[in-house]
Amino acid sequence: MSGPAIDARALTRRFGTFTAVDGISFQVERGEVFGFLGANGAGKTTAMRMLIGLLAPSSGSATVAGYDVATQAEQVRRRIGYMSQRFSLYEDLTVRENITLFGGIYGLSNRDIAERTGQILSRIGLQRAARELVREIPLGWKQQLAFCVALLHRPAVVFLDEPTGGVDPITRRRFWELIYEAGAEGTSVLVTTHYLDEAEYCNRISIMMDGAIAAMGTPSDVRRGLGAATLDEVFLRLTRPGAAV
Repeated sequence: MSGPAIDARALTRRFGTFTAVDGISFQVERGEVFGFLGANGAGKTTAMRMLIGLLAPSSGSATVAGYDVATQAEQVRRRIGYMSQRFSLYEDLTVRENITLFGGIYGLSNRDIAERTGQILSRIGLQRAARELVREIPLGWKQQLAFCVALLHRPAVVFLDEPTGGVDPITRRRFWELIYEAGAEGTSVLVTTHYLDEAEYCNRISIMMDGAIAAMGTPSDVRRGLGAATLDEVFLRLTRPGAAV
């Protein structure tokens, strides 16, 4: 893959007279961890749905892994991983059965599935739980497993929608270690989160408001640009201009 992993240019989505995403432009480089931030209703989910090929843009353009999201959506979906805000594995299957199932969906050979199953179980410490039903393992392990399954076919880009919701701080830290490992191996990561302390872990962030990007850059650059000490202050300055912080 040459060029940026994600390249959005004036990407726009309208629903009738309502503009959910209003001409956003940004790039995500290979191996970059990019935080996609904003309050509920800011347009993050709509933008992500366009980028993964589930929703056609009204105007503008975007490429993901080198493919146009509007005209080559199937090629895009083959080269990305996705972990939804809702738990995305089958709770009535075992840990190993889930990995095998998704390996087959991704078109991996039996040999690759067996090899990568061992790697996943070892990476997140689930060897002894491989035959347990997914519904019986703790939430933190479920989330880590779902992330590893999203990476099973070694995608160019992985999209994570609120991946650490509801888990404890230690598990959140471990999850971010897995994200860094994915980035170090060349996978680009676009992650949405409501935890502003997690946004500090990203290489760069964008903050959406009312369908547009209100700020973008490294966390420190965004703080500096708005004269804020923390990202909490950044959000306050953007949503309540002139408010004391």
